[in-house]
Amino acid sequence: MNNLPRNTRKTEPACAAKHCDVSSALRTRDVPFALLTRRTALPLLAAPALAAGRPQGLVIDTHIHLFDPNRFPYHPNAVYKPPPATLEAYARLVAEAKLDHTIIVHPEPYQDDHRYLEYCFAHEPSPGYFKGTCLFDPIDPRTPARMMELTQRNRKRIVALRIHINRSPKDPPTTSGAIRDRDLRHPQMKKTWEAAHDLGLGIQMHFIPYWARQIGEVVKQFPDTPVILDHLARSGQGTQAEYQEVLKLAKAGRVYMKFSAVRYSSKQAFPYRDVQPLVRRTFDAFGPDRMIWGGLGANMDEFRKAVQVFDEMFAFASEGDRAKIRGLTAAKLFSF
Repeated sequence: MNNLPRNTRKTEPACAAKHCDVSSALRTRDVPFALLTRRTALPLLAAPALAAGRPQGLVIDTHIHLFDPNRFPYHPNAVYKPPPATLEAYARLVAEAKLDHTIIVHPEPYQDDHRYLEYCFAHEPSPGYFKGTCLFDPIDPRTPARMMELTQRNRKRIVALRIHINRSPKDPPTTSGAIRDRDLRHPQMKKTWEAAHDLGLGIQMHFIPYWARQIGEVVKQFPDTPVILDHLARSGQGTQAEYQEVLKLAKAGRVYMKFSAVRYSSKQAFPYRDVQPLVRRTFDAFGPDRMIWGGLGANMDEFRKAVQVFDEMFAFASEGDRAKIRGLTAAKLFSF
């Protein structure tokens, strides 16, 4: 814990001795973790299923939020305050589902306080298991320097800066307070994207379809910067015409679509079958080399449901293409 930031709001509680030995949980795997991460695509595709409900091959969850408010209190600007979803509890799922890697998407309740993210890096299930996103104010002139400090402190761990823009087009952009809904056309926004590019980071966009056109304007200025679109762009919160603008982003640069949080795009209950036609359109636009899978759950019941939704939604795709979306594309994108 000595490598955690010192310029944070509160001192980290002395909890290292209390946390469970999460790495020991992974020793129950049928196949050693290090061996899995070094395998090539073909042996992975040929490998038998390793756990009940687990697909064959590489499985990477590209979207998990972890919270431990009892030890790492939420930020005063937290936009919501969820119950705990701790690293120790998540490690049990990693072992049981035999996940190969996970991206921790640094959540809004912590705003720009990354202490818990860094704690998770320091106590991960196995060496190199986690990578994560960061959250800074994209119109704050201090952000480029703060991103550099965080990435230097956590080398090869921070993969993207997440930007939230879910406000109604009728509402003005925010300029302070919670880090969300800033103006994509603000002059500092471009400087922040430039800084992320120079640091080798991607941009992860959490947005509603209305903002796809403005996102495209920025993407075209940075065609080599990976841009990840969260949650099928929350298509249920936009029109068909607006989602067509989302699909155009597939040709705007290095843009990836994340298959996650399907409920945001559905008007039905689980397993959200009304979304399948949209998934097919999205697949046709982005292809398996630009789609990744996330939101695989926090326990085995949620994981099995995520697998069921995935299998139904991508029933049209070949096993090779499905394997890419389940993990191979993410392994390449995030350099696992």
